[in-house]
Amino acid sequence: MALTLDTYRLLGRSGLRVSPLALGTATFGTEWGWGAEKAEARKLFDTYVERGGNFIDTANTYTDGSAERQLGEFARDHRESLVLATKYTTLRRPGDPNSSGAHRKSLVASVDTSLRRLDTDYLDLLFLHVWDFTTPVEEILRGLDDLVRRGKVLYVAISNAPAWEVSRMQAIADLRGWSPLIALQVEYNLINRAAERDLIPMARTMGLGVTPYSPLAGGLLTGKYRAGAGSGARESFNAGLGMVTERNLAIADVVTEVADELGHTPAQVGLAWTLQNPGVTASIIGARTPEQLEGNLGALEVEFGEAQLARLEEASAIDLGYPHDLLAGDHIRAVMRGDLKLEGRR
Repeated sequence: MALTLDTYRLLGRSGLRVSPLALGTATFGTEWGWGAEKAEARKLFDTYVERGGNFIDTANTYTDGSAERQLGEFARDHRESLVLATKYTTLRRPGDPNSSGAHRKSLVASVDTSLRRLDTDYLDLLFLHVWDFTTPVEEILRGLDDLVRRGKVLYVAISNAPAWEVSRMQAIADLRGWSPLIALQVEYNLINRAAERDLIPMARTMGLGVTPYSPLAGGLLTGKYRAGAGSGARESFNAGLGMVTERNLAIADVVTEVADELGHTPAQVGLAWTLQNPGVTASIIGARTPEQLEGNLGALEVEFGEAQLARLEEASAIDLGYPHDLLAGDHIRAVMRGDLKLEGRR
């Protein structure tokens, strides 16, 4: 059954209702070389909201702050009905050692800056953006909880962190009575399925809704690289990162084949695939033009057949690695269960 933006989902272990596709704002502004001018960004925002979307994702350093400033202006007349998510930890002022990181000083200063730019009294959702490997988890959790108690932040979340650190933080938050993490943002797409090893299963167990970013692998899954159209600033950036490989292009070819069969675009198929994972709450879509956004929203209408999903799974399969491959093997099943017939927990 096709979804719509106003078919809302609960985010993690909370009562917060969000759309199944979140609007990403890393394209709000041209400072990075591939974004949208302000007038176009406004059209992106309006299109998303008019279709019933309520979940908008930004960060304190997206397009050098332009994303938050523009979003604050666009959201002014819709503030209460929107779920605004931003992030902290990335470097805000080169040369200032405390203007990045997960510590309390960085946290408080970043949130205050985001509140001013977004022209709001509170953030619906605050993500720790990137794990810094230096700040004690108790300092992070207590700092986040303090902001929740002060009403500056309603919910807290995390992104780009090891699964064991996230699960440890969630356990500590529960034991201390601090605000729990309700969402996990990870890179997840048919090119990069590494989050399936530990991060997504951990999130489901610990009560975090997953909000994948880069669901189209930086555009690789749109089919334009194989067609020879990958020459723009973003495409050159991806090529420089080593993402344009034969393996990845082969996966994109299968996506294109399935898209042709379904009468959809490769981008719609790539996006729709991420929503097939039961651990995923909302994928984050980005666009530079209203036409691109409309196309991406068409992912909600994609309905796969079992054979098509199997082909996508086979083309993009990854090794789960130890201990997952060992535990799933026939030998371990034999020595652990023998002939025992056991249904899974319902």
